[in-house]
Amino acid sequence: MSLRIAVVCSSNQNRSMEAHAILSKKGFNVKSFGTGANVKLPGSAPDKPNIYDFSTTYEQMYQDLCKKDKHLEIIRYTQNGILHMLDRNRRIKSKPERFQDCKDDFDIVITVEERVYDQVVEGHYVNLLARGDLSSSVVIFSTDLEKRGQTSMSSVHVINMEVKDNHDEATLGAFLICELCQMLQGTDDLENDIDELIQDFEAKADRDVLHTVAFY
Repeated sequence: MSLRIAVVCSSNQNRSMEAHAILSKKGFNVKSFGTGANVKLPGSAPDKPNIYDFSTTYEQMYQDLCKKDKHLEIIRYTQNGILHMLDRNRRIKSKPERFQDCKDDFDIVITVEERVYDQVVEGHYVNLLARGDLSSSVVIFSTDLEKRGQTSMSSVHVINMEVKDNHDEATLGAFLICELCQMLQGTDDLENDIDELIQDFEAKADRDVLHTVAFY
């Protein structure tokens, strides 16, 4: 069975999209998301980021920064790789997506920094213990639960591996994420094998991994 995979960063621009690109090329069933309130890209100064709504397409961002490049003494967005990144992104999908707005179920959700992991695990799940329904060890996705009217109780594994938000680290991180996904895809019993597979991956990649199980 092909795993349904989500890769999540803050703005759905660099790290999650690099992983999206590589996983897609390897034939994985993958989608990518951000968790931020807005999309933020480096601007003309560290305290002047370019901020866009998630409804803004990659094409619109690309054209906007092309225009800004023409008015800067330094061709900033060409030199720092932002235009190249947006060009790649617009070839994959039309615009960034927020994980909070997604109604799809996934088998694996991979985040690339602990803050995003916390937003996914703590901010967008509800603990059924508060309703007296289940034990404290069970967490359930809150996304669209009221509209669904019921829960499927299918499991989802939320995994975090720290990836710095720059182009080189995003590329390395994407290959490591792909390697992890290949390990997870290769087992016939994900639920029983995943802890051991993650331990093997941590040792091989020399990366710390966070992992929790939730239910839809």
